Amino acid sequence: MNITGKTLIGLGYKPGKWFGEALEYANVNLLEGEKLINYLDSVKPPPMIDLHVEAQDFAINIKAENELEESNIKAVIESMNELMKTPTLVGGSIMPDACPAGPKGTIPVGGVVIAKNAIHPGMHSADICCSVMLTDFGKADPRDVLDKAHAVTHFGFGGRNRSKHFKLSKEIVSEIKSNPLLDDDKTFDIARSHLGTQGDGNHFLFVGKSNKTGNTMMVTHHGSRGFGAMLFKKGMQIAERFRKEISTSTLRQNAWIPFDTKEGQLYWQALQTIRKWTKLNHMTIHQATAKKLKVDEHDQYWNEHNFVFKEDDLFYHAKGATPLDSKFMPDITGPRLIPLNMSEPVLIVEGETDATNLGFAPHGAGRNMSRTQHKKSKEGKTTEQVFAEETAGLDVRFFSNEIDISELPSAYKNATTVRKQMDEFGLGNVVDEVIPYGCIMAGDWQKNAPWKKRKRRFK
Repeated sequence: MNITGKTLIGLGYKPGKWFGEALEYANVNLLEGEKLINYLDSVKPPPMIDLHVEAQDFAINIKAENELEESNIKAVIESMNELMKTPTLVGGSIMPDACPAGPKGTIPVGGVVIAKNAIHPGMHSADICCSVMLTDFGKADPRDVLDKAHAVTHFGFGGRNRSKHFKLSKEIVSEIKSNPLLDDDKTFDIARSHLGTQGDGNHFLFVGKSNKTGNTMMVTHHGSRGFGAMLFKKGMQIAERFRKEISTSTLRQNAWIPFDTKEGQLYWQALQTIRKWTKLNHMTIHQATAKKLKVDEHDQYWNEHNFVFKEDDLFYHAKGATPLDSKFMPDITGPRLIPLNMSEPVLIVEGETDATNLGFAPHGAGRNMSRTQHKKSKEGKTTEQVFAEETAGLDVRFFSNEIDISELPSAYKNATTVRKQMDEFGLGNVVDEVIPYGCIMAGDWQKNAPWKKRKRRFK
């Protein structure tokens, strides 16, 4: 008797990749009857994993202060209630800077979730290891620091010209070459060309003075750029393959890679390489600035706020949340950094883990409205008027020379409210502040993007 796929379907088995190997074995060994059933039951895939019937509990470390915030928090909680039905999740928390980041069921910015034995690429997002680094330049002049940093850094689309590349470390090159998820020519070229760049959006280079010492400090904010985005894309593809095999009821954005698989091990290792690259990216900009200033760095520390942190078989996915607990940062060298907006101090904080914060704090001030909504709220005023009103007394620069009003202070939640709720919910103690002098951001680099100039030229 020749056993076929129709035979297995007739016996009640669900078709899948496992059919091929099972059919070959059964036919070679002439299995039939009870022996066939016993063999098929031993090799068939486990049943699909269903969603939790009810959302797993999560802590709410945020309060509405006005009608706009009520709407924002309602959307965040609705999204978390769907998200927390994901089968792998066992706990979660939202911070005072929480805001929606996609369709219902998507982890919000300012959200933390704990997954058991699983890595969810969609829960750390494409901007893997978005992070902040501080360097203390002693009594250096703030304007001089900003000028020198402006000459060193790079914002906007793409990477550096080949003549301006910085050098990757041998350790990172070796890790890229040894990991199939990173070892391709395009990914390696991006890792080289994007080193020493900061991207766009809310990423910045901030200069100010310590409230405690009066020393001039520089803070950079950016993620892993195209290098991390390439891994994210591959991670989502791998997670989707697993979702189709083990949990089709899980939302696509919440698909996961089981950690105890070959793919899970490789992805976890790749995340660590991305982390090392991002830290090097910060250090490259800071060291180049110090070299131009001809000064020594007095102190330096950093923390990511968009990453996956492991403790035994639990994976803490922080989508815009600052780790307070040192167990999440093996290379911790100082307190954590929480920027608010360009006109407010960067907070330097320390804190303890408890049942509601899960070892995390906010990562900034967050938004109550989208960029488009914010721009509409400024109708009736010119971009220059809004800029002048909101940056008075500050040296604020846009790398593209085009103002982006969606990154001005009014685009963000009230900083005083965020600080008050940090105190109320036990989300870190402020030990110092970096009082703003000025900052650099990408600006509206798409307004005069190179490809737009080319199109105009050929019309």
